[in-house]
Amino acid sequence: MKESMTSAPGFRQRDFARQYEYLVLTVSPTESLPLAHQRLREHAEYGKWELERSRLYMGGGRQYWLRRRVFRVERTV
Repeated sequence: MKESMTSAPGFRQRDFARQYEYLVLTVSPTESLPLAHQRLREHAEYGKWELERSRLYMGGGRQYWLRRRVFRVERTV
């Protein structure tokens, strides 16, 4: 399973893209589906990721886009 993380510049609107960071999980056709779902559950539970979209390719490969909100911390002093 291949993972790549982006901040998604220009993914949708410029302001909207800054509020989320994205993680793309790519699953090859030879990997088991229960293992892929387990990885998705772990990311969702421990990393606070949510599934935005998934894609099934003709050869059996899959891609999952996960996103989570970016929290900006402002100084109070």
